[in-house]
Amino acid sequence: MLVPASELEALLDALPDVVFFIKDTAGRYTHANLTLVRRLGLKRRDEVIGRSVTELFTAALGSAYARQDQRVLLGETVENQLEMHIFPNRAPGWCLTCKRPLREHDEIRGVLGISRDLGQPDGKHPIYLRLRRVLDHLNDHYAENVRVQTLAGLADVSVAQLERYFRRVFQLTPQQLLTKLRIEAAMRLLAGNSSVAAIGQACGFGDQSAFARQFKATVGMTPRDYRSMISRGDVAQVD
Repeated sequence: MLVPASELEALLDALPDVVFFIKDTAGRYTHANLTLVRRLGLKRRDEVIGRSVTELFTAALGSAYARQDQRVLLGETVENQLEMHIFPNRAPGWCLTCKRPLREHDEIRGVLGISRDLGQPDGKHPIYLRLRRVLDHLNDHYAENVRVQTLAGLADVSVAQLERYFRRVFQLTPQQLLTKLRIEAAMRLLAGNSSVAAIGQACGFGDQSAFARQFKATVGMTPRDYRSMISRGDVAQVD
């Protein structure tokens, strides 16, 4: 039995750490749970329904989300994409986003998606202390060329086991966690006066284009656009 989208919407209203939405082929919201409504700084669902991301988010973020939606409307699936979301209340937060085409009779009719807040690590997992050695190493060496075999050796596990345990404890792969650390460092440095190229190198990116590409994929805007948002006070700085 198919569950109506409105029932899913009502059910997911109860989850404060999950954003749920459905959009039509024009990119307009047809369904949104209350978590999304509140993070947009709004009070009622009807303030979101019928509007697009370019109307509800800043220009840089709205354009980035719209481009991602367009890829999904062409048949692409977004699976556990690590993203830094910045909401109109200026609060940034890490999320794992999943989007897939909404099909009816083999025809794509919209976009179905959720974004789940990245939770705290499971400190009670039996292997947590060994994974802490890996995390400490990444914190100290994120700007360097980090080999996954080295990380597995620090935890005394195989590469496959490391990937599996990381997902269980941190909800991320080792590569995603490394990206998170690098982007967080870049966001802090962008509040200063160093050049974008110098910041990219300081955070472990091979060149400026690689830095800009990864930053935009993760934060939804270029490093320069993010710096402009900081200077205008449009985003709270990352600790």
